[in-house]
Amino acid sequence: MQRHMLPAIAVLGLALAASSTASANTVLRASHQFPGGQGDVRDEMVQMMARQVAEADVGLEIQVHPGQSLFKADEQWGALVRGRLDITSLPLDYASGRHPEFSATLMPGLVRNHEHAQRLNDSEFMEMIKDVIQEGGARVLADAWLSGGFASSEQCITSPDTVQGQNLRAAGPAFEQMLEAAGASIASMPSSEVYTAMQTGVLDAANTSSMSFISFRLYEQVECLTEPGDYALWFMYEPILISEQTWQKLDEQQQQALIEAGQAAEEYFAAEAAAIDQEMVTVYEENGVEVVRMSEEDYNAWLEIARETSYKNFAESVPNGQAIIDAALAVE
Repeated sequence: MQRHMLPAIAVLGLALAASSTASANTVLRASHQFPGGQGDVRDEMVQMMARQVAEADVGLEIQVHPGQSLFKADEQWGALVRGRLDITSLPLDYASGRHPEFSATLMPGLVRNHEHAQRLNDSEFMEMIKDVIQEGGARVLADAWLSGGFASSEQCITSPDTVQGQNLRAAGPAFEQMLEAAGASIASMPSSEVYTAMQTGVLDAANTSSMSFISFRLYEQVECLTEPGDYALWFMYEPILISEQTWQKLDEQQQQALIEAGQAAEEYFAAEAAAIDQEMVTVYEENGVEVVRMSEEDYNAWLEIARETSYKNFAESVPNGQAIIDAALAVE
């Protein structure tokens, strides 16, 4: 009798040991608003980090919750800094209501192209922004700047007069101020809500990242797309962040695994960034949407409005605002 029981006991022991090992892992919850498993580069960055951290075998696991399945887009910063969420891929300007300095990361014309964005990552400007992030209760694991443009169901948006009378979604205060001064009516919402707003007539037009234009299938709702081209007015900082509370609970090996995974995700994004713009153009043209670009004259006209509205308001109302703008403008 006992001879027959021994194998069963051994199997049970192995199962308990495996269960104990699994339960010993520290599980981090990662949340973002973007579609999961559909090629969105922001989701891919987080998924890549989850795989690399698992392979590092440091007792750490990242569970990824895409598509607002864990927290709504505008809830993520608050959840992160309170320790209710561990990791997020976040358009940082979404948190500018709590930290107005973050509006500089979606300031019209402040970032000229993808190469310029890469140089900004290692600048005094980003040191100032990351100081605010850390003081707020988070830290950056991976940098990402996404370019973007405009799309409309009414008319192509190029020069400032083309937005007059359109109900337009802007992603943050700096763009809202500029667009309102040009005659647009403004509606504020996360990019994940734009499709429904356009479908129901709440919006005529929107600006968002090239990736969001693809992932959220906005080509089904618009007639004309303004691609970034050589004069990209719209660049947004969308880093991968970790809660400082979470970070301090991890051991050195786990922290190092996250740093290395974040670096790999950042390098992956940098290699993909420019291709995203072309992918957007291709997808929209294939779906019968007219695609246009701003001319240098259009770009300069927008920038003139931005300097009198967004830049001026930021410098006057945000602590250290002028210094932040100056630090960004100093990067060639």
